[in-house]
Amino acid sequence: MARLGHLLRNRRAGEDSLTWRADGLDAPETVSITSPDFADGGPMPQRTAGHPVGDNVSPALAWSGVPAEARQLVLIVEDRDVPFSRPIVHAVARLDPELTGVDTGDLVSGGPHGDGIISFRQKGYHGPRPIPGHGPHHYVFQLYALDRPIPGDATLRPATVVDAMRGHVLARGRLTGTYER
Repeated sequence: MARLGHLLRNRRAGEDSLTWRADGLDAPETVSITSPDFADGGPMPQRTAGHPVGDNVSPALAWSGVPAEARQLVLIVEDRDVPFSRPIVHAVARLDPELTGVDTGDLVSGGPHGDGIISFRQKGYHGPRPIPGHGPHHYVFQLYALDRPIPGDATLRPATVVDAMRGHVLARGRLTGTYER
């Protein structure tokens, strides 16, 4: 598997393919996101990695700077370094705008924030598990404050959530963690 990672080392979705760059989502970057588990640009702990590499436990996150008029928060976690044309979505969480963060392990289906959490393979957070030998992957935690809630339930696909966000983002912020195998 490490050989495949080395062969694909120069193939990456890239920064320009993140949801952050999508049309209709531009807004002031006034939301600040931090984590006690990793510094911005720093390595994420192994426990946050997906099974069987880690324990698939979502990191704790804290944020500030959400506008008072926000009606919903949307957290999108993407791996910008996968060797595909688009990043892999590791979680999409629709959250209450009164929240100022989430605790370790909170981004699970049926957890304290309801079933509004989806990812590319399952409901809930899906931690890093990059191809061995591919080099460091950047996991971008993007938080959007919206002027209206996104209608629907947890069966929404990530692309549907992004489409519903267009033109409704009041503010946004991001935090990046890295993981390598």
